[in-house]
Amino acid sequence: PTLDAIPPLSTGRRGRPRRRPDKLHADKAYEAKARRQECRARGIVPRIARKGIESSQKLGRHRWVVERTHAWFNRFRRLPVRYERRADIYDAFTTLAASLITLNQIRRFC
Repeated sequence: PTLDAIPPLSTGRRGRPRRRPDKLHADKAYEAKARRQECRARGIVPRIARKGIESSQKLGRHRWVVERTHAWFNRFRRLPVRYERRADIYDAFTTLAASLITLNQIRRFC
């Protein structure tokens, strides 16, 4: 269900947008023959570390960006523990957090 829920990707090229990404990077927790087959059936190249064979260091190069971004969002205390019942309010706080994170990153380069 997660792979099917991925929205169309805009590549900046003209024409119909791609429906799915080219590759899927995952750690050893997702290592199963069924997961690899599900990816291939959707035209996605699976890059899943194999237990006992590959080290996690190779895939860690790509995953650290996601882990770091989650840590930035977790600094906003309302987001990790969702106190709001309404989805629109939670979405507003998430958008505000993303805006503040982007502003802080822009300040680093200016």
